[in-house]
Amino acid sequence: MFDPNSTFLFILAGLVIVFVIAQSVFFLVRAWRRGRTLGMDMKQIKKTILSTAVFTFAPAVSILLGVITLSKFLGLPLPWLRLSVIGAITYELPAATTTANALGITALSETITDPQVYTAIAWVMTLGIFPGLIWVPLFIRKIQGGLMKIKNKDSKWGDILMTALFLGMISAFLGMVFADIRSGLAGWIPIFVLLFSAFVMGVCGLLVKKCGMKWLENYALPISMLCAMAFAAVITPLIV
Repeated sequence: MFDPNSTFLFILAGLVIVFVIAQSVFFLVRAWRRGRTLGMDMKQIKKTILSTAVFTFAPAVSILLGVITLSKFLGLPLPWLRLSVIGAITYELPAATTTANALGITALSETITDPQVYTAIAWVMTLGIFPGLIWVPLFIRKIQGGLMKIKNKDSKWGDILMTALFLGMISAFLGMVFADIRSGLAGWIPIFVLLFSAFVMGVCGLLVKKCGMKWLENYALPISMLCAMAFAAVITPLIV
């Protein structure tokens, strides 16, 4: 019988993750040494590293929750590998769920033991994210060049366009938020969490503007994400 938690899969996933971590450490050390060689302000570099590390904490928590969720029916190695390298739970979970449903599997709380189903899910998750690896190197310079031309001509329109692109990216996942609103109060949980996250972000914005807490600018997003996760953990048992 196929075992999605086999030792071989753990070793394979572990090797890839170790390579990714080693690559990250390698470029971090090179950037640090290069900054020192160029005479850059090392205090500012340390501050940047610290704020970046804090910023990644909140997404890491959501990724961990995604790994736990996916591991219920895909085992631990594949979700661990996928989300450690890509880290897009907003893509990985819908891709796996949609593929499983298409193959007639609705009970996603049971571990998959059919190798064909497991392979199909792994292929869909891989091929679905693969176009981004091609489009970015081919078109990123043209896209950035076009955005810079617009911004140089009119900075306000450039900011509006960047905001529109960001909102367009976010709106692609709003279907997941509003998908179950007809199923009763439980279907409104994602909306409640979304509104609470926006409220926390608004409070952070007021603290920055009204109270002069400029340091909060770098941490407003992770704070709102963590607060939203805590809020979801509190209201979900109360509603469901």
